[in-house]
Amino acid sequence: MGTPQRSTVRYAAAALLAGLVLTGCSRSAPPPAAGSATASPASSAPPSSPARICATLVSYWAKETLKGTKWSGLDWEQKGLSNAQYAIHEDAVAAGRTEERTAGRDKALELIDRFVAARCAAQDGAL
Repeated sequence: MGTPQRSTVRYAAAALLAGLVLTGCSRSAPPPAAGSATASPASSAPPSSPARICATLVSYWAKETLKGTKWSGLDWEQKGLSNAQYAIHEDAVAAGRTEERTAGRDKALELIDRFVAARCAAQDGAL
């Protein structure tokens, strides 16, 4: 066992080290000034439309389902789909399976992208 003085020194050293670590981790770059010319690329990019977000999300999951991947068995809520998006998903998978039987997987995946994009656009994101 250490003497009381040693444990006090160890405690102080540990506290100092923890303080230095926390101070070093909390430092970050200051935010850019308002109206500054060095805006980040993400802030200047236009926001995605609901139809584009729908198409990206539904197309991804429909292709995963067609491929039979590990995560394809998740339910619509776990995939982050609305009821309307899930209906598009199911129709796209059915169309993709039909296309896969006649033209192969690559063509089926292409069909899913087109099918989903058209349906999501027609339903304004199917929210």
